[in-house]
Amino acid sequence: MKLLDKVVVVTGAGNGIGRAIALAFAKEGAQVCIADIDIAAANATAETIRGNRGRASAWKADVTVEEQVESMVENAIAEYGRIDVLVSNAGIQRLGEIVDFSFADWKVVLATHLDGAFLMTRACLRNMYRVGKGGAIIYLGSVHSKEASKLKGPYVVAKHGVLGLCRAVAKEGGPRGVRANVICPGFVLTDMVTSQFPALSRDLGISEEEVVEKLLQATTVNGQLTLPEDVAEAAVFLASFPTMALTGQSLVVSHGWHMS
Repeated sequence: MKLLDKVVVVTGAGNGIGRAIALAFAKEGAQVCIADIDIAAANATAETIRGNRGRASAWKADVTVEEQVESMVENAIAEYGRIDVLVSNAGIQRLGEIVDFSFADWKVVLATHLDGAFLMTRACLRNMYRVGKGGAIIYLGSVHSKEASKLKGPYVVAKHGVLGLCRAVAKEGGPRGVRANVICPGFVLTDMVTSQFPALSRDLGISEEEVVEKLLQATTVNGQLTLPEDVAEAAVFLASFPTMALTGQSLVVSHGWHMS
């Protein structure tokens, strides 16, 4: 029970990586505040946790809307008393070459990843500072926080930006006992990744099977793709790390796709 009675907020926790993180945190004794734009999915995650005798609540929140973020965090604090850990996970993807990318799609990708991370960080930091017991902030970056890929320009820019935000928060939060770190997964088998296969197949001129075999599996050391549960284990490790020695860092979880 590495996170016994810790109050954790996880964004985008209705599905995929966020859901896996929420479940893993609950298994370690955390009280989990689940935020997602899809309230039905958020409620399903919360019900799974409660069905396993854990404590969880769900709120609908668009992380790009300041009022919704502030309201969700205020409600979480009202119910649980404080926030110990934030996992800023909510994200989206749009594919296309820069030359063809619409400004609207560019803005929505950056807003979800960067504006959302900023708004959630600010709201949770205020409580962490006020309570005075420190805390941990974990951002979901990507291997694309470290390197680029074709057709993913705004996503690459956003994930590089998340790394910068983390480092700034680590510097500012350190004197107050707040750690900040980034998890940088490789390709993870989630709906967001698999939904990209048709577009990647079309734009790269290969079959969807070849997308998996040549673009994804071939990049790892053992031909395996990362699972949401792998990322969740890394999140538990970072959230439960006992000292300030580990802050401002990025942890790549990619089956060896990227090594740094």
